[in-house]
Amino acid sequence: MVSERVARLRIELQELEPTIWRRLDMPLSATLEALHEAIQMTMGWTFSHLWEFEVDGRSYGDPSFQVFDDEPVIYKAKGLRLDTAIARGADRFVYVYDYGDNWHHDVIVEEVRDGEPDLEYPAFVGGARRCPPEDVGGPDGFMDFLEAVLDPAHEEHRAMLDWYGGLFDPVGFDEARACFGMENMARRRRGPLASHRSGSRRPKR
Repeated sequence: MVSERVARLRIELQELEPTIWRRLDMPLSATLEALHEAIQMTMGWTFSHLWEFEVDGRSYGDPSFQVFDDEPVIYKAKGLRLDTAIARGADRFVYVYDYGDNWHHDVIVEEVRDGEPDLEYPAFVGGARRCPPEDVGGPDGFMDFLEAVLDPAHEEHRAMLDWYGGLFDPVGFDEARACFGMENMARRRRGPLASHRSGSRRPKR
């Protein structure tokens, strides 16, 4: 089995201590749109809000997000591959999720290497700490939420538990979901990738 080139990426949420982070191995052929999907599944977000990448002074996402002509141009995230971004010198860029809560993630390229021939990519490598709940109010709102849910004597303790829907463990995160998400992405790539490597083409109709 032929190996493919992969980038090891570390994803970190800004403005929070201790750091909430994930580490992924992404194929260099992956687009930023695929990386968006990978970040959503491994961080624990729910694909519920608008998003974009900020790479080398440009915004990449879904151009349909752009409502007004005087807004900065949003380029197609599915039109920029990781290998192209990295070749242009983007060894660190930003992923923004939810324009209301405004979650900024640092995407750090730790290394580029040949992948393992017997592994399928993308792949989940590791991480730490649970990501914030959706619509919690950004970094400040999340810190207020943590203070309330972790202190039974806090006046908003019960209200925050009811809002969240149960107990919140800031340390543990759903690693099984992260692994499953990456395995599912790898399975979806398997057919097209095998066809590309074998040089096969669909017959013309």
